[in-house]
Amino acid sequence: MRSVITRLGADLTVGFHGIPMGVPHTRPLGVTGHGTRSDLIAGSRPIVDRLQVPGSVASLLEFRLGEEDRAAIGFAVHVPHYLAQAAYPAAAVSLLESVVRATGLSLPDEALREAAQRTDEEIARQVEASDEIAELVQALERQYDAFVDAAGREGLLADQAADMPTAEELGAQFERFLAEQQGRTDSPDT
Repeated sequence: MRSVITRLGADLTVGFHGIPMGVPHTRPLGVTGHGTRSDLIAGSRPIVDRLQVPGSVASLLEFRLGEEDRAAIGFAVHVPHYLAQAAYPAAAVSLLESVVRATGLSLPDEALREAAQRTDEEIARQVEASDEIAELVQALERQYDAFVDAAGREGLLADQAADMPTAEELGAQFERFLAEQQGRTDSPDT
């Protein structure tokens, strides 16, 4: 890949992917930006100064490009975990918007936005048709809203690394969520 990048004379390499998160589809999708230099992702809110995650070819490429002082950025959209295995065009729209902001490119998006609208309508129909799914989404909305309200932010990411909850706090919040789910029974029509 590095030789292709060199041969093409690319000044910036951009990657993107989705990561499943416990967030509802009814709230704004978060996007985590990362890059070989902080100035490349100006305007992105950092999660932490450094982050260690399972390896991937894309991450390794970005790392190696950084070692060579080449510009590379990436974006990870936070996909609702219950939609992670489905086609979810809204996530692609969020990624496309991030790429456009970072690069200044003008990329066509009309067909993607139309697909996202159709998919969102189908998801709404399925949620409305199932009390169990509606309860799951409502629980995620409450969890999301409580976290955002408590932190005074517009999304799940902290403005400063110091504002990030500890592993213990995240574990406690997850345990509370699971406790809310205990004792629920499936309705006869599911």
